[in-house]
Amino acid sequence: MTTTAPTDAAPRIARLIATEIGARPEQVTAAVTLLDEGATVPFVARYRKEVTGGLDDTQLRNLAERLGYLRELEDRRGAILKSIDSQDKLTPELAKSIAGAETKAQLEDIYLPYKPKRRTKAMIARENGLEPLAEAILADHSADPEALAAGYITENVEDTKAALNGARDILMERLSEDADLLGRLRGYMQSNAVLSARVVAGKEQEGAKFSDYFEHSEGWAKVPSHRALAMLRASNEGIVTLEIAPPEEEADRPLDMVSAKLGASGEGPGDKWLRKVAGWTWRVKLSLSMTLDLLSEMRARAHEEAIAVFARNLKDLLLAAPAGSKATLGLDPGIRTGVKAAVIDSTGKLLATDTLYPFQPKNDVRGAQHAILQLVARHGVELIAIGNGTASRETEKLVAETLKMMPDHVTKPTKVVVSEAGASVYSASELAAREFPELDVSLRGAVSIARRLQDPLAELVKIEPKSIGVGQYQHDVDQHRLAKSLEAVVEDAVNAVGVDLNTASAPLLAHVSGLGPGLAEAVVSHREMKGAFRSRKELLEVARLGPRAFEQCAGFLRIREGDEPLDASSVHPEAYGVARKIVAACGRDLRQIMGNEGALKGLRAEQFVDETFGLPTVRDILSELEKPGRDPRPSFKTASFTDGVEEITDLKPGMVLEGTVTNVAAFGAFVDVGVHQDGLVHVSQLADRFVKDPHEVVKAGDVVKVTVTEVDVPRKRIGLSMKKDGGASARDQKRERDSGFRSGPKGGPKAPRGGQGGGNSGPRGKPQGRNDAPGALGAALLDAMKKS
Repeated sequence: MTTTAPTDAAPRIARLIATEIGARPEQVTAAVTLLDEGATVPFVARYRKEVTGGLDDTQLRNLAERLGYLRELEDRRGAILKSIDSQDKLTPELAKSIAGAETKAQLEDIYLPYKPKRRTKAMIARENGLEPLAEAILADHSADPEALAAGYITENVEDTKAALNGARDILMERLSEDADLLGRLRGYMQSNAVLSARVVAGKEQEGAKFSDYFEHSEGWAKVPSHRALAMLRASNEGIVTLEIAPPEEEADRPLDMVSAKLGASGEGPGDKWLRKVAGWTWRVKLSLSMTLDLLSEMRARAHEEAIAVFARNLKDLLLAAPAGSKATLGLDPGIRTGVKAAVIDSTGKLLATDTLYPFQPKNDVRGAQHAILQLVARHGVELIAIGNGTASRETEKLVAETLKMMPDHVTKPTKVVVSEAGASVYSASELAAREFPELDVSLRGAVSIARRLQDPLAELVKIEPKSIGVGQYQHDVDQHRLAKSLEAVVEDAVNAVGVDLNTASAPLLAHVSGLGPGLAEAVVSHREMKGAFRSRKELLEVARLGPRAFEQCAGFLRIREGDEPLDASSVHPEAYGVARKIVAACGRDLRQIMGNEGALKGLRAEQFVDETFGLPTVRDILSELEKPGRDPRPSFKTASFTDGVEEITDLKPGMVLEGTVTNVAAFGAFVDVGVHQDGLVHVSQLADRFVKDPHEVVKAGDVVKVTVTEVDVPRKRIGLSMKKDGGASARDQKRERDSGFRSGPKGGPKAPRGGQGGGNSGPRGKPQGRNDAPGALGAALLDAMKKS
């Protein structure tokens, strides 16, 4: 009987996504329509609230991602139905089962028996007439399989052993293609399996950084992203072997599940033979496939979490506070090669460059100080941005001493240490070469450092996100998904802030909704040929920029002091009519009202709702008129590094320092305290309460006060705490470890260091928990935290 699949899966997809993102199916359907028509997520989130019922950018990003997966699932469902139907094997029950599959794994399990395959042992056994033997054994467990097999000896089946092997092959294939059994086995393993790592003999020294995983076991379901990625990398490098198996006390549970599928619960000869078949099937076929499935799932889960952490850190970095439009001196520190200096004006235009040699071998301190003072005086420098790489603290000290030489009545520039991650990548890029064709590569880095202090977002978009260095194991994860996720973060950040149409670079404009690299270059070329844009309408004069692209981009582009005051706001041109009705109701000029909160008091948004623009849009317009072109980024603040603390050897436990959060991971946050090596505030030391997610407490760019809890100079590791007690408990635990013991259960004895815990033990046998004390920080854990 032929059964066809439902032709329209859209309602089902809408219902499923709606449940997942906390929305109604009609909201999802409306958003999908807009996205399918080419609208971007920022545009839909900001300017189509009435259509989608107010779905925000996070919901829309999740919607778009799930939509892709579910559409692929539906395509695969259709292909499987077509394949089985072509074999004349599609029954109503099978079609119903296929229609009910919610994941690709479930679909493939159902399809296994019908999937075209090469000739198997089971096929040969069937050709030799042995399927009735398998059925006979299943039907009568009291019968002796050997006796039953004697009746199936032929010229192709030489003896009873061959006959029974053939019957076994048939049953093995049947079991390994049983969707119900596979689903129950997978479910059991997902809930109960233990992941174990063991060092490969002779690889101990080569893989020292993975020493925490030389003898390691923990529940598969609870392996956090950073540990999973560390073990997977160690396995890929041949340092450890990984195994996923049932817990020791339940080692036979999967075998029992397979036996139950064969009905082998008694003590008859057939039961015993069938249990052997079940054991053989589990060992030879199913355990391997389950291990591969769970490893793949663990890898995907770890990638997902690592990408999410990277994306969140990147967002925080891109939306860091800008220092503002001020003349800035950028210094890219170096010792033998010199300190590269570049001055930019308030718009980011390069004014002057120089190379200073205050350190060995030249030690021209006076010459460097004179050059800095000249650049500051000549160009009215208000900010000095110092890269945080090699010789950063020495350069900062040089600048501090130089500024002391300035007269007291003169306003001195503010010095700020800036992350230079990715600056070298930008310096050597094609974009930098086009921007500064005559400038030495090393000096371009100084320009980038200065500009990223003025406006981090505008400068960082020029660098490939993966080169900014705020991820963990970023080169191990799915590169396509990582790039897609990070591009979405950049797009959301750029459009949340808005872009000055007359000053933005092509790389920044490329991330504006509806533009892209090609149209961004066209906009810049038009601006260079025709001069500054006087209104948003003039965008329609740009080559290849049509009404559709204009609709998507116009609201995110700002024109300061143009012909139309509303062009400086986030009010979309399509809603200017509503904005003017609001202005008319105030009885004042538009320019008098914009930015004047008092002028809008007494107005109710409901007064201006019409058939096109609903309450959400009107409220947005009122908010924008109160504070036009508002910047969602925080106000600028810098960390003050402690004088005399310049190297890791200057640190002592108990010191209280100020620093800047450079990276946040699932296990804690990295903080730059000015010693060329970021310290780690473990998740257990972030606050005086339980912290599940470090992002609840800190984000990249935050200025925080920390207490030094541990300094390991040989391994360049710094333990920090943000607790009120300064991490006293962490220091106590370190003393215990140094004496060779660690705390046991409350009120119980202390176990020797390295002693083994239960089956769910962590590095060195420590019980695992999200808020374990950081201790000396396992080498593989630190490897996970390094900027890949």
